[in-house]
Amino acid sequence: MWRLCKVSIGLLVVGLCLALASHGAANFDRLLATLTERWGAGVTPKFNSWRALIANFSNAQDNDRLKKTNEFFNRQVHFGDDAVVWGQPDYWATPMESIGKGLGDCEDFAIAKYYTLKEMGVASGKLRLVYVLLKTGSADGAAGQPHMVLAYYAQPDAEPLIMDNVVGDIRPASRRPDLAPVYSFNSEGVFAGASAKDATPASGVGRLSRWEDLLKRARAEGFE
Repeated sequence: MWRLCKVSIGLLVVGLCLALASHGAANFDRLLATLTERWGAGVTPKFNSWRALIANFSNAQDNDRLKKTNEFFNRQVHFGDDAVVWGQPDYWATPMESIGKGLGDCEDFAIAKYYTLKEMGVASGKLRLVYVLLKTGSADGAAGQPHMVLAYYAQPDAEPLIMDNVVGDIRPASRRPDLAPVYSFNSEGVFAGASAKDATPASGVGRLSRWEDLLKRARAEGFE
């Protein structure tokens, strides 16, 4: 099981602590309008497939929701570096931006899956976006490559299941020794590690500036 990592959280910056709790139902008409305004009507079929995915699995078991959501984005979105896709060194895209572009990096895959599972009805407390160091087969002792995955905890003391764009199948954390968790977060807060046992966030979401900005932009698109 992933335990708390005693490391500094270098990406955290001082900011306002926003009271952004779990999402309600998204405004799908507004989301579609936002999407087509930016990328044209040609992206409507992909949006409709995404909306159908949510509708078809809103009453399903969590394991089925995880599997279908993971498969959907790993197939519908292709990997693209932020510098190429967005012209920025590090940009966190909203789900609509990832669907519209059809491209994204590891953060974008994890964010899109997170929002989709929440719309299906998965409790936010069961989901964590986890910043990890990914071992890429280099020499022992190498620091690892910064990476992000989505973790699902059936219970607070359960071993998390990992959804990733690098490894296609969903695996328990113990079967991902290539990942070293650093910190995790969701719409309720930022946590100093990846353990779901700790109910108290390390800090409010406003202390992770890119995540705070992402939440605001997603709400403006139609996510609640």
